[in-house]
Formats: sequence, structure tokens, C-alpha cells
Amino acid sequence: MRRIVYERFGEADELKLTEAEHPVPAVGEVCIRVAGAGLNPIDWKTRKGLGFAAQQIRDRLPWTPGYDVAGTVTDVGEGVHTLSAGDRVMGMIGFPSGGGGYAEYALARADELIVVPEEMDLTEAGGLPLAALTAWQGLFEMGELQSDHKVLIHAGAGGVGHLAIQFARARGAHVIATASESNADFLATLGADEVIDYNRDDFVDACYGLDLIFDLVGGDTGKRSLHCLAEHGVLVTVPTVTADGIITEAENMGLKAHGMTVRPDVFHLEEIAELIEDGDVRLHVEEIFPLARAADAQRKLETGHVRGKLVLDCQAR
Repeated sequence: MRRIVYERFGEADELKLTEAEHPVPAVGEVCIRVAGAGLNPIDWKTRKGLGFAAQQIRDRLPWTPGYDVAGTVTDVGEGVHTLSAGDRVMGMIGFPSGGGGYAEYALARADELIVVPEEMDLTEAGGLPLAALTAWQGLFEMGELQSDHKVLIHAGAGGVGHLAIQFARARGAHVIATASESNADFLATLGADEVIDYNRDDFVDACYGLDLIFDLVGGDTGKRSLHCLAEHGVLVTVPTVTADGIITEAENMGLKAHGMTVRPDVFHLEEIAELIEDGDVRLHVEEIFPLARAADAQRKLETGHVRGKLVLDCQAR
């Protein structure tokens, strides 16, 4: 089979297409013929040696990236009774040190996977799990978002942001999002009540008394966002590199801020799949790249100007 690996940390050129033995599932695992593998910012940050995941794999190179997969079960390991060959599945696999999604075939624990809704294209479904779980856990676990809350979501047009808008809207919250002017109409179709053009308007002037801020940008944006919180409000920041500084700033202001690290959770993923089946949430995939162009896909993601998600078609030649 073909897979993408990198032997050392560095730029996208380190991603190489190589041949490998067909994987064999161990106890509790299944083998998946990968239709789609989603790309996430953690992929390129880890490739550059940044963040906590890079520390986990530093001594395990060469390594195949990719935590998001969707595809068809081909082989079932001993002890697996919930899945069978032929099942359409998706999940967040091998997090943080296993990975393996950028490949024609991948191994996953059976308890990491759920059945893909019939409404979803199997290749595109590979872009859902990690981004959706980040949005879900950030809003509802860390942020405790309620139906009468007002929430600000930074980077609303991105992979996590465009799903967070829909989740918050489905919960009945009032949703404000930051994005470029070119994405304003897109966010409105997702259910955003207000869209702030970050190139033209200062969100600090436009927002106050917020119950929750979901910060997908970090750094100075996260720190300035604290001025928009109500006394009882909370800021949840996702970029791990700047989280400590934002949390310290919040403490100095007598406010609450939390960092977060997403985790696999099939129960959350099942709830998200139900929203998709009901038509309340949709995944937007901007572009699908063949597996061999994984480096190009990561370069595009690294620009920070992707609407929705990028996905690798792992069967395309």
C-alpha cells in the first residue's frame, strides 16, 4: 500500500509518498481502506516539530500523519464485535502519537470509530472527526454553552469554526463570528447571527458581556478577547502554544479562561452524526487532494485561509 511519511521535522517537502506492507489489525483493531483523510492544523504544526504531539512522536520518526479517517472496514481483529468488513466508518484515530491516516489503509481501534451517515460522502467524511470534536468539546464541555448564551467564535470560516457556528446555533445560542468579508455570506448560511470583518472592524468595540468566547486564533487575539467577556463568562482557547499566556492574562483580570486539547469520543461523534443526518449541520470541504499531493494540501492549509476543510482522497491515483 501507499502512505505518506516524514523522517524528520521540517517544511512540507519532508512529506514523502512511500510503499509499505498492508497493515494487519491486532486485538481490538480493524483495518480500514481509507477513502478520505482530513487535514488539520495540528498536522503541519507537528510536522514542523511544534506542539505537544511533536514531543510525543519525536523518537518515533519516520511517522505517518493523519488523525482523521473515513473509509470501509476490510479486516477485523480478534475481540471486535461491533464492526464488520464492509462497514462505512469514520473516526479520530491514533491520537496523539499513532496517527496513520495519510495512507491507503490504516489501523484503528474499533472503539474510535462510528458508522458514517448515509447522507455523507465517504471521502468528505474523513474531514469531520477532529474538527467536529474540537468544536463540540470546546463549546459544550469546556465552555458549557447554553441556549440563552451569547458566543463569539473566532476564525468562523475555518474547519473548526464553521462547525462550531452550526453546533452553537443548533443549541439555540446567539452566535457572533469573526471572518474576512469574503466569508460573511458563507457564515450567514451556517447560522451566524452576526459576522465581524476582522480586517475592517475591531471585535473588542463590537462585543461586550459575552458568555463564551471560542478562540481558534490564540495569541494577541485571545488576550484582547478577554475584554469582551461578561464577569461570569469564559474564554476557551484552542492553540496550545499561546494558551498559558492567555490564561495568565485572564487570571490577572479576574476572569476565566481555559486551554483545551481535543480527545477521541465516539459518543460525541454519534451526537454530531445525528445532527448531520437531521440536516442541522453540514461539513464544508473546500478541496480534495490526491494522497500523492499531501504536501500541497498542507501548504494550502498552512496559509490559514481555507474555508471549511481540506481532505486527501487516499485512493486516487
